[in-house]
Amino acid sequence: MSDQQAQKQAAAKAALSYIEDDMILGVGTGSTVNCLIELLPTVKLAGAVASSQVTEDKLRALGIEIVDLNFAGTLDLYRWGR
Repeated sequence: MSDQQAQKQAAAKAALSYIEDDMILGVGTGSTVNCLIELLPTVKLAGAVASSQVTEDKLRALGIEIVDLNFAGTLDLYRWGR
């Protein structure tokens, strides 16, 4: 694993500490966010709003319910990436 990838995984683990059970999470795109998405099954989310179809597909593949932004109300947390 490259140092850059290790840093991205460390950032994802740090971001995970802000995510609580039953949240509706806004999830962006990017390689660091992809690391976070891999960790999300450790949290029981109420759902997630995806910023892209690629992100939505990854979340669905993990069994995370997708919530339409128009009906989500206020997001508990939004994580974007690069």
